[in-house]
Amino acid sequence: MNMAAEDQAAHVGGVKTPLHGCGLRFAHLPDWLAHQGPPCLLELHTENLFALPSVAHQRLSTLRERHAFSLHGVGLSLGSTDGLDAHHLRQVAEQVQRYQPLLVSEHLAWNRIDGTCVPDLLPMPFSLDALHAVVANVQRTQDTLQRTIAVENISAYLMPPPADFDEAGFLTELTQRTGCTLLVDLNNLHVNQLNHGHDAWSLLTKLPFASISQWHLGGPTEVDGAWIDTHANTVPEAVWSLYDMAIDAVGPKPTIVEWDQDLPPLQTLLDLAERARMALSRGSVDTGTELERAA
Repeated sequence: MNMAAEDQAAHVGGVKTPLHGCGLRFAHLPDWLAHQGPPCLLELHTENLFALPSVAHQRLSTLRERHAFSLHGVGLSLGSTDGLDAHHLRQVAEQVQRYQPLLVSEHLAWNRIDGTCVPDLLPMPFSLDALHAVVANVQRTQDTLQRTIAVENISAYLMPPPADFDEAGFLTELTQRTGCTLLVDLNNLHVNQLNHGHDAWSLLTKLPFASISQWHLGGPTEVDGAWIDTHANTVPEAVWSLYDMAIDAVGPKPTIVEWDQDLPPLQTLLDLAERARMALSRGSVDTGTELERAA
């Protein structure tokens, strides 16, 4: 069984896969189709592909001929003690088969219970029982997709009470028991630090560096004294600083700049992705390194 993402094709149009890119939102699709710049790593939310008309899939397939794709899920509910929804997982598998993305990821969160879904990524207790549930769900996902997935840390506005693990310990156990990798969202670490006083760098240094396969960068919004992970602003300087330290410690990994609301012109995202590329270049002689050297 071929489980490793690095075993997927690591070239786009004969060009080595870049390690930097941004989220692809459909409002920018015409601009991307007209864009003549170098290939990028483009991340799509998996669920946004489920009900697309065929013409939209055709346009994305055209884009896929030139750029690398990453599929990032928000609704699989890996933390659900009910297990995974078979229909949802099957739809994810269909999109993975369709686009053959270089990277596939989901969140360490739950949003479904007793057949009811909620429109949020909810935190889970870092308990042994919760770990068993997540391990089973990650293993089922990987078995279905026939590949390794990356699991992302989330921003949490109500922190779960202390349990059997801290967050880093929970994620470490998860990687050891399933072979999954970690998508480390540095903005989420930053938001949790702002809201709860958790030291973002301290948590990062406790993670298993060898299991980190991707970085996310984004911008939060302050609402009534709390910081919300809206992806509606530019990446703050504090997150860029954390990114620089992360690259120095862990090495260059595929990096996505996220911007989901109040979308700016595409050039703004390209400029942010270029800043990520420059940071990556300081951590690697060859920023065109193939994916297998980054994952």
